Amino acid sequence: MDTENPVVRLCMDGARAEFDHRRADACACYQQAWDLAADDYERCIAAHYVARCQTSAQETLAWNQVALAHAEAVNDERVASFFPSLYVNLGDAYEQVGQIEEAQRYYDLAAATGTIPPRQAGKRDFVDQ
Repeated sequence: MDTENPVVRLCMDGARAEFDHRRADACACYQQAWDLAADDYERCIAAHYVARCQTSAQETLAWNQVALAHAEAVNDERVASFFPSLYVNLGDAYEQVGQIEEAQRYYDLAAATGTIPPRQAGKRDFVDQ
């Protein structure tokens, strides 16, 4: 990931703020990143983080769908490493809205990347393993 990219930098700043329990600051950084994003690569990254700030499961799902759509539109090596996380987040988002079969599909896609252990019962299992 290009850490000199202004969108990436804003997301990194937001992640630091989030780690420091400054959620409002983090969300402001993520929104600025989204507003600044100029192409699918930048929109994928920004949407991935904007999803973290949503107040409803449905909004979180929608932003995760946006992130995946932009990652798929990039279609090159810059986003290849993003897919496992995007799939897990989509699985979790679908699980939160009660769409368990769709959640399973995305957890399986994440596991198929070979970088995340197979899903047993939900996102928590990925984190716990």
